[in-house]
Amino acid sequence: MAQILTLVADRAATSLTPAIVARAREAAGGAEPVTLSPGEAVDLMLADAADLDAVRAALGDAPIDAIATTTENRRKRLLVADMDSTIVTGETLDELADFAGLKQRIAAITARAMNGELDFKSALRERVAMLHGLPVEALEQTWQRVRLTPGAGELVATMRAHGAYAALVSGGFTFFTSRVAALVGFDMHRSNVLLDDGTVLTGLVAEPILDRDTKLDTLTRLAAERGLPMAATLAVGDGANDLDMLRAAGLGVAFRAKPIVAAAARARVDHAGLRALLFAQGYRREDIVG
Repeated sequence: MAQILTLVADRAATSLTPAIVARAREAAGGAEPVTLSPGEAVDLMLADAADLDAVRAALGDAPIDAIATTTENRRKRLLVADMDSTIVTGETLDELADFAGLKQRIAAITARAMNGELDFKSALRERVAMLHGLPVEALEQTWQRVRLTPGAGELVATMRAHGAYAALVSGGFTFFTSRVAALVGFDMHRSNVLLDDGTVLTGLVAEPILDRDTKLDTLTRLAAERGLPMAATLAVGDGANDLDMLRAAGLGVAFRAKPIVAAAARARVDHAGLRALLFAQGYRREDIVG
């Protein structure tokens, strides 16, 4: 089975020049590059598996990602994406905590949980409990701060235009996933339910809590329902609670991920936006929707 090395530049910071491509090609032993987007993305066909460490060393400090895939099932037919720090740029719970004057304290717990240092369920219950009594209006105020990650809309729209099903699965809250799913165009969303009494947050989250097991279950269940092999699936996320689904997916991408996730994932995007996931599937610039 032939392997492909896709190089994607952070187009806001640099351009994929012929010299840069030549360095990567020499390190990987690839054939002539195939341009997917001028100055942004190229494919290199490889005879053997890519030595990604050697390629990244050749790229040096250039903000360019290197993603290895195979020709078989390259275009995925199922997308399962995390929300916080993946489809959106920040952590919605941390932003919500800002309205309680607790952002730094809660963000520190979030960072440890996302790096696998804390049990996810316990850390979520702890953080939510700290928000007891926060007026529900803070949810809408937090939503006004939410920003999509560059390429999020293009990723979902392009894959759906080519027959893929897109699911947003988050350890965050339905208040936000419902809005993000509608804004970006996901087919479905799953997340946790933050409880309130109609006026203030109760400090509780509905049980059972959606965690890494639920994310993996969603990926495998949706693939089975659609008669898809796991090789035809794509998962993307940044935190430790995403690792199981990233390992199980045909293409599991650690997106600007926490160190433990970046080290364990087979593919990672450290610099570019979510368009990189389209180029990794062989889409060209003219194929991109949105």
